[in-house]
Amino acid sequence: MTRQDDGPATLLARPARLRPGSRVAVVAPSGPVPADRLEEGLAVLRDWGLKPVVGPHVRSTHPELDYLAGTDADRAADLQAAWCDPSVEAVLCARGGFGAHRMVDLVDWAAIRAAGPKAFVGYSDITVLHEAFALRAGFATLHGPMVATETFLKDAPTREHLRATLFEPETVRTLGLASAGTLVPGRAGGILYGGCVSLLAADTGTPGARSHARGNLLVIEDTGEEPYRLDGILTRLLRSGALAGVAGVACGSWQECGPYEKIRTVLADRLGPLGIPVVEELGFGHGATALTIPLGLPAVLDAPSDGGRCTLTAEVPALL
Repeated sequence: MTRQDDGPATLLARPARLRPGSRVAVVAPSGPVPADRLEEGLAVLRDWGLKPVVGPHVRSTHPELDYLAGTDADRAADLQAAWCDPSVEAVLCARGGFGAHRMVDLVDWAAIRAAGPKAFVGYSDITVLHEAFALRAGFATLHGPMVATETFLKDAPTREHLRATLFEPETVRTLGLASAGTLVPGRAGGILYGGCVSLLAADTGTPGARSHARGNLLVIEDTGEEPYRLDGILTRLLRSGALAGVAGVACGSWQECGPYEKIRTVLADRLGPLGIPVVEELGFGHGATALTIPLGLPAVLDAPSDGGRCTLTAEVPALL
Protein backbone atom coordinates (compact mmCIF):
# COMPACT_ATOMS: atom_id res chain seq x y z
CA MET A 1 0.00 0.00 0.00
CA THR A 2 1.44 3.37 -0.97
CA ARG A 3 1.16 6.58 0.96
CA GLN A 4 -2.04 8.46 0.12
CA ASP A 5 -0.35 11.80 -0.67
CA ASP A 6 -3.33 13.58 -2.16
CA GLY A 7 -5.85 12.76 0.52
CA PRO A 8 -7.74 9.47 0.33
CA ALA A 9 -11.17 9.70 -1.26
CA THR A 10 -11.89 6.00 -0.92
CA LEU A 11 -12.73 3.82 2.07
CA LEU A 12 -9.66 3.19 4.23
CA ALA A 13 -8.86 -0.16 5.82
CA ARG A 14 -11.05 -0.77 8.90
CA PRO A 15 -9.96 -2.62 12.03
CA ALA A 16 -11.82 -5.44 13.70
CA ARG A 17 -14.25 -4.63 16.50
CA LEU A 18 -13.31 -5.40 20.09
CA ARG A 19 -14.78 -8.09 22.27
CA PRO A 20 -14.60 -8.93 25.97
CA GLY A 21 -11.05 -10.03 26.69
CA SER A 22 -9.46 -7.89 23.97
CA ARG A 23 -6.01 -6.62 24.87
CA VAL A 24 -5.66 -2.87 24.30
CA ALA A 25 -2.60 -0.66 24.65
CA VAL A 26 -2.68 2.81 26.20
CA VAL A 27 -0.04 5.24 24.90
CA ALA A 28 0.83 8.92 25.41
CA PRO A 29 2.10 10.43 22.13
CA SER A 30 1.87 14.00 23.44
CA GLY A 31 1.61 15.37 26.98
CA PRO A 32 2.30 13.81 30.39
CA VAL A 33 -0.54 11.87 31.99
CA PRO A 34 -1.90 12.54 35.51
CA ALA A 35 -1.50 9.27 37.41
CA ASP A 36 -4.90 9.40 39.13
CA ARG A 37 -6.76 10.01 35.89
CA LEU A 38 -4.86 7.23 34.16
CA GLU A 39 -5.77 4.72 36.84
CA GLU A 40 -9.41 5.80 36.75
CA GLY A 41 -9.51 5.43 32.98
CA LEU A 42 -7.89 2.00 33.08
CA ALA A 43 -10.57 0.91 35.56
CA VAL A 44 -13.28 1.89 33.05
CA LEU A 45 -11.61 -0.18 30.35
CA ARG A 46 -11.47 -3.16 32.68
CA ASP A 47 -15.15 -2.69 33.48
CA TRP A 48 -15.79 -3.02 29.73
CA GLY A 49 -14.08 -6.42 29.82
CA LEU A 50 -10.89 -5.19 28.14
CA LYS A 51 -7.34 -6.00 29.20
CA PRO A 52 -5.41 -2.71 29.09
CA VAL A 53 -1.61 -2.58 29.00
CA VAL A 54 0.22 0.71 29.53
CA GLY A 55 3.09 1.81 27.30
CA PRO A 56 6.50 1.92 29.03
CA HIS A 57 6.73 5.73 28.86
CA VAL A 58 3.12 6.74 29.50
CA ARG A 59 3.96 7.74 33.06
CA SER A 60 7.15 9.55 31.98
CA THR A 61 7.89 13.26 31.69
CA HIS A 62 10.57 14.75 29.46
CA PRO A 63 13.64 15.61 31.58
CA GLU A 64 13.68 19.25 30.39
CA LEU A 65 10.36 19.90 28.61
CA ASP A 66 7.72 19.04 31.17
CA TYR A 67 4.86 19.41 28.68
CA LEU A 68 5.98 16.19 26.95
CA ALA A 69 5.41 12.61 28.10
CA GLY A 70 9.03 11.52 27.74
CA THR A 71 11.33 12.06 24.78
CA ASP A 72 10.10 12.10 21.19
CA ALA A 73 11.86 8.79 20.52
CA ASP A 74 10.25 7.22 23.60
CA ARG A 75 6.74 8.28 22.62
CA ALA A 76 7.21 7.09 19.02
CA ALA A 77 8.61 3.77 20.24
CA ASP A 78 5.63 3.20 22.53
CA LEU A 79 3.17 3.79 19.70
CA GLN A 80 5.06 1.60 17.23
CA ALA A 81 5.62 -1.23 19.71
CA ALA A 82 1.94 -1.29 20.66
CA TRP A 83 0.85 -1.30 17.03
CA CYS A 84 3.26 -4.02 15.99
CA ASP A 85 2.40 -6.27 18.92
CA PRO A 86 0.09 -8.94 17.41
CA SER A 87 -1.60 -9.49 20.79
CA VAL A 88 -2.81 -5.87 20.92
CA GLU A 89 -6.16 -5.25 19.20
CA ALA A 90 -6.49 -1.49 19.78
CA VAL A 91 -4.31 1.48 20.68
CA LEU A 92 -5.94 4.14 22.85
CA CYS A 93 -4.37 7.50 23.62
CA ALA A 94 -4.24 8.61 27.25
CA ARG A 95 -4.44 12.35 26.52
CA GLY A 96 -3.55 15.05 24.02
CA GLY A 97 -1.65 18.23 24.84
CA PHE A 98 1.38 18.87 22.63
CA GLY A 99 4.05 16.69 21.07
CA ALA A 100 2.56 14.52 18.32
CA HIS A 101 4.11 16.70 15.61
CA ARG A 102 7.49 16.13 17.21
CA MET A 103 7.32 12.33 17.09
CA VAL A 104 5.21 11.49 14.04
CA ASP A 105 8.18 11.30 11.65
CA LEU A 106 10.06 8.98 14.02
CA VAL A 107 7.46 6.24 13.58
CA ASP A 108 8.27 3.51 11.04
CA TRP A 109 5.10 3.78 8.98
CA ALA A 110 6.09 0.85 6.76
CA ALA A 111 6.09 -1.34 9.88
CA ILE A 112 2.73 0.13 10.90
CA ARG A 113 1.26 -0.72 7.48
CA ALA A 114 2.66 -4.22 7.64
CA ALA A 115 1.03 -4.81 11.04
CA GLY A 116 -2.40 -3.98 9.60
CA PRO A 117 -5.27 -1.84 10.93
CA LYS A 118 -6.24 -1.63 14.60
CA ALA A 119 -8.70 0.57 16.42
CA PHE A 120 -6.92 3.85 17.22
CA VAL A 121 -8.64 6.45 19.42
CA GLY A 122 -7.74 10.02 20.32
CA TYR A 123 -8.45 13.67 19.56
CA SER A 124 -6.94 17.14 20.02
CA ASP A 125 -3.16 16.92 19.39
CA ILE A 126 -3.71 13.33 18.23
CA THR A 127 -5.16 14.83 15.02
CA VAL A 128 -1.60 14.71 13.64
CA LEU A 129 -1.57 10.94 14.05
CA HIS A 130 -5.05 10.49 12.55
CA GLU A 131 -3.75 12.19 9.42
CA ALA A 132 -0.60 10.06 9.42
CA PHE A 133 -2.55 6.81 9.78
CA ALA A 134 -4.79 7.86 6.87
CA LEU A 135 -2.13 9.25 4.55
CA ARG A 136 0.87 7.04 5.35
CA ALA A 137 -0.78 3.76 6.28
CA GLY A 138 -4.24 3.87 4.69
CA PHE A 139 -6.04 3.05 7.96
CA ALA A 140 -9.35 4.33 9.31
CA THR A 141 -9.22 5.68 12.88
CA LEU A 142 -11.54 7.06 15.57
CA HIS A 143 -11.65 10.70 16.66
CA GLY A 144 -12.82 10.03 20.19
CA PRO A 145 -12.28 10.57 23.91
CA MET A 146 -9.03 9.60 25.61
CA VAL A 147 -8.88 7.42 28.69
CA ALA A 148 -7.23 9.90 31.08
CA THR A 149 -9.30 12.97 30.16
CA GLU A 150 -12.07 14.57 32.17
CA THR A 151 -14.74 14.15 29.50
CA PHE A 152 -14.17 10.40 29.31
CA LEU A 153 -14.08 10.02 33.08
CA LYS A 154 -17.01 12.29 33.98
CA ASP A 155 -19.50 12.09 31.10
CA ALA A 156 -21.43 8.82 30.77
CA PRO A 157 -22.80 9.48 27.23
CA THR A 158 -19.24 10.11 26.01
CA ARG A 159 -18.03 6.80 27.45
CA GLU A 160 -21.01 4.84 26.19
CA HIS A 161 -20.70 6.18 22.66
CA LEU A 162 -17.06 5.13 22.50
CA ARG A 163 -17.84 1.73 24.02
CA ALA A 164 -20.60 1.13 21.47
CA THR A 165 -18.33 2.23 18.62
CA LEU A 166 -15.65 -0.23 19.68
CA PHE A 167 -17.93 -3.21 20.43
CA GLU A 168 -21.17 -2.60 18.47
CA PRO A 169 -20.28 -0.12 15.70
CA GLU A 170 -23.39 -0.80 13.62
CA THR A 171 -25.50 0.76 16.43
CA VAL A 172 -23.88 4.21 16.24
CA ARG A 173 -23.68 5.03 12.56
CA THR A 174 -25.84 8.19 12.76
CA LEU A 175 -24.22 10.97 14.76
CA GLY A 176 -25.43 14.32 16.02
CA LEU A 177 -26.48 15.76 19.36
CA ALA A 178 -29.66 17.81 19.72
CA SER A 179 -27.44 20.92 19.68
CA ALA A 180 -26.55 20.38 16.01
CA GLY A 181 -27.80 23.03 13.61
CA THR A 182 -27.48 24.14 10.01
CA LEU A 183 -24.96 26.87 9.29
CA VAL A 184 -25.10 26.38 5.52
CA PRO A 185 -27.86 24.08 4.21
CA GLY A 186 -27.29 21.11 1.94
CA ARG A 187 -26.46 17.42 1.75
CA ALA A 188 -23.13 15.91 0.78
CA GLY A 189 -21.18 12.68 0.92
CA GLY A 190 -17.49 11.91 1.17
CA ILE A 191 -14.72 10.28 3.18
CA LEU A 192 -14.40 11.68 6.69
CA TYR A 193 -11.20 13.34 7.88
CA GLY A 194 -10.16 16.07 10.25
CA GLY A 195 -10.04 16.82 13.96
CA CYS A 196 -8.53 19.75 15.80
CA VAL A 197 -8.47 22.47 13.14
CA SER A 198 -5.34 24.24 14.45
CA LEU A 199 -3.44 20.95 14.10
CA LEU A 200 -4.69 20.50 10.54
CA ALA A 201 -3.42 23.98 9.73
CA ALA A 202 -0.08 23.27 11.41
CA ASP A 203 0.26 20.13 9.29
CA THR A 204 0.02 21.97 5.97
CA GLY A 205 3.30 22.03 4.10
CA THR A 206 4.88 19.27 6.18
CA PRO A 207 6.12 15.97 4.67
CA GLY A 208 3.20 13.78 3.66
CA ALA A 209 0.54 16.35 4.48
CA ARG A 210 -2.82 16.43 2.72
CA SER A 211 -2.70 18.67 -0.35
CA HIS A 212 -6.44 18.93 -1.04
CA ALA A 213 -9.78 17.61 0.17
CA ARG A 214 -11.48 16.39 -2.99
CA GLY A 215 -14.04 13.72 -2.16
CA ASN A 216 -13.79 14.38 1.57
CA LEU A 217 -16.05 15.54 4.40
CA LEU A 218 -14.19 17.63 6.97
CA VAL A 219 -14.86 17.50 10.72
CA ILE A 220 -13.34 20.29 12.81
CA GLU A 221 -13.28 21.54 16.39
CA ASP A 222 -10.78 23.21 18.71
CA THR A 223 -10.10 24.64 22.14
CA GLY A 224 -8.54 27.88 23.34
CA GLU A 225 -8.50 29.56 19.90
CA GLU A 226 -10.01 33.05 19.96
CA PRO A 227 -12.13 34.15 16.96
CA TYR A 228 -9.30 36.04 15.27
CA ARG A 229 -7.02 33.01 15.63
CA LEU A 230 -9.69 30.69 14.23
CA ASP A 231 -10.04 33.11 11.32
CA GLY A 232 -6.30 32.83 10.67
CA ILE A 233 -6.36 29.03 10.95
CA LEU A 234 -9.19 28.66 8.44
CA THR A 235 -7.63 31.26 6.15
CA ARG A 236 -4.35 29.32 6.13
CA LEU A 237 -6.17 26.12 5.19
CA LEU A 238 -8.05 27.93 2.42
CA ARG A 239 -4.99 29.73 1.03
CA SER A 240 -2.85 26.59 1.08
CA GLY A 241 -5.37 24.69 -1.03
CA ALA A 242 -5.81 22.09 1.70
CA LEU A 243 -9.60 22.56 1.60
CA ALA A 244 -9.87 22.49 -2.20
CA GLY A 245 -12.75 20.26 -3.25
CA VAL A 246 -14.08 19.59 0.26
CA ALA A 247 -17.68 18.37 0.03
CA GLY A 248 -18.98 19.48 3.42
CA VAL A 249 -17.96 20.49 6.93
CA ALA A 250 -19.20 19.25 10.31
CA CYS A 251 -18.20 21.45 13.25
CA GLY A 252 -17.94 20.26 16.83
CA SER A 253 -17.20 22.16 20.02
CA TRP A 254 -15.21 25.38 20.42
CA GLN A 255 -14.33 25.21 24.09
CA GLU A 256 -12.79 28.38 25.54
CA CYS A 257 -12.67 29.98 22.10
CA GLY A 258 -14.67 33.06 23.07
CA PRO A 259 -18.35 33.96 22.63
CA TYR A 260 -19.94 31.39 20.34
CA GLU A 261 -21.73 34.01 18.24
CA LYS A 262 -18.33 35.39 17.23
CA ILE A 263 -17.05 31.90 16.43
CA ARG A 264 -20.19 31.27 14.40
CA THR A 265 -19.62 34.49 12.44
CA VAL A 266 -16.06 33.42 11.61
CA LEU A 267 -17.20 29.96 10.50
CA ALA A 268 -19.91 31.43 8.28
CA ASP A 269 -17.54 34.02 6.82
CA ARG A 270 -14.72 31.58 6.02
CA LEU A 271 -16.71 28.45 5.09
CA GLY A 272 -19.93 29.91 3.69
CA PRO A 273 -18.39 31.07 0.38
CA LEU A 274 -17.39 27.45 -0.38
CA GLY A 275 -21.04 26.74 -1.21
CA ILE A 276 -21.08 23.43 0.65
CA PRO A 277 -23.21 22.20 3.58
CA VAL A 278 -21.90 23.17 7.01
CA VAL A 279 -23.29 21.81 10.29
CA GLU A 280 -22.47 23.44 13.62
CA GLU A 281 -22.32 22.03 17.16
CA LEU A 282 -22.61 18.40 16.06
CA GLY A 283 -21.25 17.20 19.42
CA PHE A 284 -17.61 16.10 19.23
CA GLY A 285 -14.27 17.47 20.39
CA HIS A 286 -13.41 19.20 23.66
CA GLY A 287 -17.01 19.78 24.79
CA ALA A 288 -18.87 18.36 27.76
CA THR A 289 -20.13 15.43 25.66
CA ALA A 290 -17.93 14.10 22.86
CA LEU A 291 -19.23 11.69 20.25
CA THR A 292 -16.75 9.32 18.61
CA ILE A 293 -16.32 10.17 14.92
CA PRO A 294 -15.02 7.51 12.50
CA LEU A 295 -12.34 8.91 10.21
CA GLY A 296 -11.51 7.39 6.84
CA LEU A 297 -15.03 6.10 6.15
CA PRO A 298 -17.71 7.24 3.68
CA ALA A 299 -20.45 9.29 5.28
CA VAL A 300 -23.33 11.62 4.45
CA LEU A 301 -23.75 15.05 6.04
CA ASP A 302 -27.30 16.39 6.23
CA ALA A 303 -27.84 20.10 6.95
CA PRO A 304 -31.57 20.74 6.39
CA SER A 305 -32.77 24.22 5.54
CA ASP A 306 -36.12 23.72 7.29
CA GLY A 307 -34.86 23.32 10.84
CA GLY A 308 -34.84 19.51 10.71
CA ARG A 309 -32.30 17.35 12.49
CA CYS A 310 -28.70 17.74 11.36
CA THR A 311 -26.82 14.45 11.16
CA LEU A 312 -23.59 12.82 10.06
CA THR A 313 -24.24 9.22 9.00
CA ALA A 314 -21.47 6.72 8.34
CA GLU A 315 -22.32 4.50 5.38
CA VAL A 316 -20.53 1.53 6.96
CA PRO A 317 -19.77 0.59 10.59
CA ALA A 318 -16.52 2.04 11.90
CA LEU A 319 -15.13 -1.40 12.74
CA LEU A 320 -15.60 -4.75 11.06
